[in-house]
Amino acid sequence: MDIFAHRGVSARYPENTIAAFVAASKLPIVGIELDVHLTADRELVVIHDETIDRTSNGSGYVKDYTLQELRAFDFGSWFSPEFEGERIPTLGDILELFAGTNHRINIELKTDIFPYNGIEALVIKEVAAYQMTERVILSSFNHESIQIVSQRAPYIEKAALFAEILVDFYGYTAQIPANAIHVSLATAFRKSVKEALNEGAVVRVYTVNDVEYAKQLQQLGVQAIFTDDPEKIVSALAD
Repeated sequence: MDIFAHRGVSARYPENTIAAFVAASKLPIVGIELDVHLTADRELVVIHDETIDRTSNGSGYVKDYTLQELRAFDFGSWFSPEFEGERIPTLGDILELFAGTNHRINIELKTDIFPYNGIEALVIKEVAAYQMTERVILSSFNHESIQIVSQRAPYIEKAALFAEILVDFYGYTAQIPANAIHVSLATAFRKSVKEALNEGAVVRVYTVNDVEYAKQLQQLGVQAIFTDDPEKIVSALAD
């Protein structure tokens, strides 16, 4: 079962920062997961929330700031004083970091609250610029974004994110179309997910930080999990 570092090694470092991803880059895992939003000057930045309130010393919406303005905020000290001075990374910063590794990069398009018109094309262009088209997975809870990626770049792997339970995950994702199904841990043990696995679907589960759940998902045949603490999960599954 593949292991992805959720927002980097976010159990030990401030999420979605260079520090968290540098730590992930040194681990024997398959890949990382990150989130992208669009700034006022249409730069792709790596942050989970629509606002900077929770993970910085600033406040307000990402979309209302330019990249230069966002770079002035501290995105590390909220987690621990030792990370004071961490700046918000761009998607390019992270792709450059992993350009020399074999890790896969799961890029979540955070378009389920604000549409960020054109973000899909910008992400596709950035990925191509780093020649990482075959190493990325583009995912989103906004399945319209997945459709746009499918139309513009059918050669890129796409994953539909779900927070809810569907009767037919496999049939639905085929209609989008998407290559993989990303479901929450609470959903992962439902009948419909097992049926999707039986149909040959690629299923990845978020966010798995409990060792016992990880082992159960491995037995279920889930292809991958996203975890905040990849070191702990890797060690436990190796036992």
